[in-house]
Amino acid sequence: QVQLVESGGGLVQPGGSLRLSCAASGFTFGSIWMHWVRRAPGKGLEWVSRININNAAAAYADSVKGRFTISRNNAKNTIYLQMNRLKSDDTAVYYCAIDRIGTGRGPGTQVTVSS
Repeated sequence: QVQLVESGGGLVQPGGSLRLSCAASGFTFGSIWMHWVRRAPGKGLEWVSRININNAAAAYADSVKGRFTISRNNAKNTIYLQMNRLKSDDTAVYYCAIDRIGTGRGPGTQVTVSS
C-alpha cells in the first residue's frame, strides 16, 4: 500500500525559498518515478515536477522551471523539492505522488507565499 507523507511547507515571503520532503513507504520506492503536484486555492491539481529512478532525469512545469529542483534519495525513500524565488502564484498545497495525476498522494503540505 502506497504511503506518502509530505513536510516542509510554511509561510515565506516572495523571493524566498523552501525545501519540501516526501517520505515514502509501502512500495518499491527505488523502481518508481516520483512526482510533485500542487493544488492552489480554488483550482484543480497541477503537475509540478517529476524525477526518474536514479536522479538522472527531471522535468518541470513551465511555471516553475528554473526556480524549483526535484531530487531523491533512494536510500532514505525520500524525494525533495527545493523551491527558490517563490512567487505568490506558488501558494498551494503540495503533494508527492507516483504519477502526474496525483495517484497515492499524501495529506500534503501547505506553502503560502505572502508578504
